[in-house]
Amino acid sequence: MTGPLAGKVALVAGATRGAGRAIAVELARAGATVYATGRSTRSSRSEYNRPETIEETGELIEAAGGTGVALQVDHLEADQVAALVHRIDTDHGRLDILVNDIWGGEILFDWDATLWEHDLDKGLRLLHLAVDTHLITSHYALPLLIRRPGGLVVEMTDGTADYNAGHYRVSAFYDLAKTAVLRLAWSQGHELAAFGCTAVALTPGWMRSEMMLDNYGVTEANWRDVLARPVTPPYPDPGHFGISETPTFTGRAVAALAADPDHARWNQASLSSGQLAQEYGFVDVDGSAPNAWRYLVEVQDPGKPPDTARYR
Repeated sequence: MTGPLAGKVALVAGATRGAGRAIAVELARAGATVYATGRSTRSSRSEYNRPETIEETGELIEAAGGTGVALQVDHLEADQVAALVHRIDTDHGRLDILVNDIWGGEILFDWDATLWEHDLDKGLRLLHLAVDTHLITSHYALPLLIRRPGGLVVEMTDGTADYNAGHYRVSAFYDLAKTAVLRLAWSQGHELAAFGCTAVALTPGWMRSEMMLDNYGVTEANWRDVLARPVTPPYPDPGHFGISETPTFTGRAVAALAADPDHARWNQASLSSGQLAQEYGFVDVDGSAPNAWRYLVEVQDPGKPPDTARYR
């Protein structure tokens, strides 16, 4: 492979769908060898019971001209993660990029339940999936990553540190999960700096993932149909969906960051896809560069009518 990441080895943990899948594809497109992991395969599915599989991610990597290894791994199982990292070490003796994108919580949180009303087992399962998986993966992967200076860890979350600090995010369990990952990136960056390596937190904007499109009953081809739907209080005006972005936008953000020879300047930072688009000049598949988190603060949260054009 040629490209700015040629010769690099990446692990994208949680790459079955959504941002993780797109990140794996874009890293491979930029020349990296990508190990992509997930729980859902053509023969078995996670509790999501979604149609996307990790084998499909591997096929998308190949279709993009990249080199990928798609593997079924449950990142709550330490033995499986240890075996995965051992395989990467045996195959390449290096790891340059680690993306912790494991989540799995959409079907577990209740938007309308307080902490004391929320199903406790589901809430704790959400935290295990969102936080324990990242800790387990980094525990085993970082000794390989720090062998060479320049290694990069990207912790995927929802919301920037500034935004989440001042906003209640969905439920107490969800709020804690996403804030914990932000802090985990900061903590890893503190420990990695001595080895010349970097850790950041990265959030997409309002992402048109496979699940989000299904929730709205649209496809990527006709997603703008959502914008004309009537307002249903207390939910946001559907017109705000005009600021949404594809998973590829986030994939391009990670690829651009990884290719930056000076990415250490971002160590311990909380970043967004829109922010990095302004920095590196990449765009979404439609040629726009949506800045969702600035839009939320300046338009949606204050209750103003949709006006997405100025933020794309």
